[in-house]
Amino acid sequence: MHTTGSRPKLVVSADGCGVVTHAGSRLLADLADATGLTSAFAGALCQLRPRGTGHDPGRVAVDLAVMLADGGEAIADLALLRDQREVFGPVASTPTAWRVLADIDSAALGRLRSGRAAARELAWLQAAETGRGIPTSRASGRDLSGLVLDLDATLITCHSDKEQAAPTYKHGFGYHPLPCFLDNTSEALAGLLRPGNAGANTATDHIQVLDAALAQLPDTHRHGTEILIRADSAGSAKAFLTHLRNLREQGIHTFFSVGYAVTEPIRRAIKALPERVWHPALEQDGSLREGAQVAELTGMADLAGYPEGTRIVVRRERPHPGAQLSLFDTDEGMRHQVFLTDTPYEGGGSIQHLEVRHRAHTRVEDRIRCGKTTGFGRFPSRHFQINAAWLELSLTAIDLLAWTQILLLEGELTTAEPKRLRYRLLHAAARITRGGRRLRLRIAATWPWRNELTTAFARLTALPCPAT
Repeated sequence: MHTTGSRPKLVVSADGCGVVTHAGSRLLADLADATGLTSAFAGALCQLRPRGTGHDPGRVAVDLAVMLADGGEAIADLALLRDQREVFGPVASTPTAWRVLADIDSAALGRLRSGRAAARELAWLQAAETGRGIPTSRASGRDLSGLVLDLDATLITCHSDKEQAAPTYKHGFGYHPLPCFLDNTSEALAGLLRPGNAGANTATDHIQVLDAALAQLPDTHRHGTEILIRADSAGSAKAFLTHLRNLREQGIHTFFSVGYAVTEPIRRAIKALPERVWHPALEQDGSLREGAQVAELTGMADLAGYPEGTRIVVRRERPHPGAQLSLFDTDEGMRHQVFLTDTPYEGGGSIQHLEVRHRAHTRVEDRIRCGKTTGFGRFPSRHFQINAAWLELSLTAIDLLAWTQILLLEGELTTAEPKRLRYRLLHAAARITRGGRRLRLRIAATWPWRNELTTAFARLTALPCPAT
């Protein structure tokens, strides 16, 4: 029998020199420079620095985004970068960062968004020139053509009184932001900070966020690629879907797949469906989904006022233990979900494929969960405008993580959630050494993911600068 040995005894002191932590986060800061994000933010916020002295507000905004991507939760967490000057350079103090955020008004916020769009275009060009390209979204075991945008609102609890924070429909208190994510890459294209009592299905909010998200796409993708817009039933407002259809007049090839409420007329139509029209549903890998079927309700439900060609599809499934069922579902013994789509019959695939494609919208919930650990899970200020700027920097942090995965990583790390990226790469410890007129960052030789991190730094150095 072998006994478990005790850990070696340590003498702890705080007098180490040349030791740095979170060394991997330098990768994010350098990537912001390589994609032009730092220079774009500097130009966007140059008016906040009229005398040309002190910290560059654009650089402060990038440092805040890097801090959020690294897992920071408050402006004071910027101290982690500031106290490691040899790795991150000069970083603004907490009061300076507060002043920069307070000076970002709606006009400056618009310029930040334009800067983020310019950096995104360069990052996508770099992905194309390195042969990686933009990943495809997948459903039912096959690639989806074009780009897929997912809109979904979420609730953020505020534990103190903040401007425009309000009671929510779940009896909480806080904000009700509406973000839009690109399913292909997990990038956060746009987000709208709203009061907690904002309606979930407000068409004007959905239109505003969608237009802002489309503006983030490079022109060649916005006008030359099919774009699928997915949302839950909150996105089924006729005004929103009509706006989507009208975008085609601008050369933007949009299609939609949105949830739809199971109303009494829909229940009657479902009951009237003959058993022979139900088809087996599919899993995300294309295999059959046990106990689930799909059917088309088009022609059996009133869709007056919706764009021409709108189809309605229903899925029924045996409920899992603990599922919340309506009286109709309880009576039928099956759980029903309905969605609308304007994907045409020809070339659009079977209704089984359309249904599993719509069900993949649930991936946005994972993106929102990760986003809450990357900044917008808590807001720092009592002032709404500062919190709106914080949300934009949180979306920037999400983009930096996504670009890191697209451009610099490979294998399982290309799809890893932020928590894993931080644990394996960003939070790595290292030593700073000098020699041969060079400053060296030495990752621990025993760090399990040292090769992945050093390879990422090497790829960053080799990133092309495409002609624009």
